[in-house]
Amino acid sequence: MNRTRLAAALGVAALLATGAAPAHADDTPSVPPGTEATAAAPVEVDPNDPDLKLPEGATLGDPKVLDIKSVVEDQSGDERREDTNTDVKFALQAEVLFGKDSATLGGEAKSRIAGIAAEIKAQNATSIRVFGFTDNLGSSAHGDVLSKKRANAVHDLLSQALNDPGITYEVRGYGEQYPISDNSTEPGRKKNRRVEVSFPRTEN
Repeated sequence: MNRTRLAAALGVAALLATGAAPAHADDTPSVPPGTEATAAAPVEVDPNDPDLKLPEGATLGDPKVLDIKSVVEDQSGDERREDTNTDVKFALQAEVLFGKDSATLGGEAKSRIAGIAAEIKAQNATSIRVFGFTDNLGSSAHGDVLSKKRANAVHDLLSQALNDPGITYEVRGYGEQYPISDNSTEPGRKKNRRVEVSFPRTEN
């Protein structure tokens, strides 16, 4: 018998002689301490502790609803919608609306803007912001002019679709200001070339 087998045999013999059971895997999954069903709170809390009470004369502030933002972007990334408790914002990539370095609306623009107009009507919004943005390629002055022209083009089509003289518009071109993605990559610049349409949420 070689040394390895001899050592193993002696080890088993020693366990049997002492009555110890050989080690084996536990069939029950382990539970982190303090999380088992019978666990008690690690620190007992005294409900009468003065440190848990408001100081004399103090009052709680008015309750308020936290502003929660929901962002939905279509699979192509061409359109992005942001909803908060108070506002709705649509961001349309410039490539969907315009040709390269152009402020003339293309064929797909009408249906996209019609969808936004329908949402504005559903929200009964009477104040609308239309903001244009570009990437950081080219001169800053050129971006400012192009973004304003694009915002104006979207505004013109949107106001025709809504046909409501009671709606007021704020139209601006911000050029390369306020990027929403990385201008060092083409996918990022594509996101930054956009027109945003936003309005207050007034739906009940």
